[in-house]
Amino acid sequence: MAALYRGMDRATLDAAYNNSAAVKNSAQIVAGWQARSDRVRAEHLRGLDLRYGPAPRNRIDFFEAGKDSPLLVFIHGGYWQMRSKELFAFLVSGPLAHGISVALVGYTLAPEKRLDGIVGEIMAALSYLGARASRMVVSGWSAGGHLTAMAMQHPAASAGLAISGIYDLEPIRHCYLNEKLQLDELEARRNSPIAGPAFSKPLSIAYGTNELPELRRQSEEYSKAVPQAKLLALPEHDHFTILEELASPAGSLTREVRTLIESR
Repeated sequence: MAALYRGMDRATLDAAYNNSAAVKNSAQIVAGWQARSDRVRAEHLRGLDLRYGPAPRNRIDFFEAGKDSPLLVFIHGGYWQMRSKELFAFLVSGPLAHGISVALVGYTLAPEKRLDGIVGEIMAALSYLGARASRMVVSGWSAGGHLTAMAMQHPAASAGLAISGIYDLEPIRHCYLNEKLQLDELEARRNSPIAGPAFSKPLSIAYGTNELPELRRQSEEYSKAVPQAKLLALPEHDHFTILEELASPAGSLTREVRTLIESR
């Protein structure tokens, strides 16, 4: 097969970006997330499914730590084409323990919405949330890490924590993920943070040392493209276990959120 990107053919690229296949117990991990999130949502019924736009998934789950508290906005992953905000409620325990409110943002998935439109929905959600908090850190995992980086252009975002993200979409255009995304060269480029306009806000870029090599490379190269970026390589974590560092009040990513909030 012909090489499509960095010497990789289609089959090699597919494997290079298939996080679920790379982590053998990923299905069990995600099932555990769902069970934990169901319990959290049952305990925090107020503030669920706040509407920020007209589409069915234009909803936010808002977990308030207290009046005038700083806000962490979390954008879920799933390669822009699966998963939902409801799966990630288990993450709120860490920030809430430090008096940080959390907003979990939902958005329309591909192929129903092109990536241009998904980015637009995230910007609309940030405009909605900007009226609620003067200190707002944006974070996200996997595809949400990409959307976090894109969100640094929004005036309401004061800082960012991008976790295990994709920052150059050119390889995505050549692998199985593009069957639903349908990215062309121009759309991939204008939605690639590594090729985007500069910004001065603090951005921390985190990844696990046990992640796929392409995921590690994406984080490392994007950190070099953003002069003020802080690169966090979390030892022994893979694409899924890394989120425990945000779910725990003592986790390293929870501490990083606090640092970002206190810096603004």
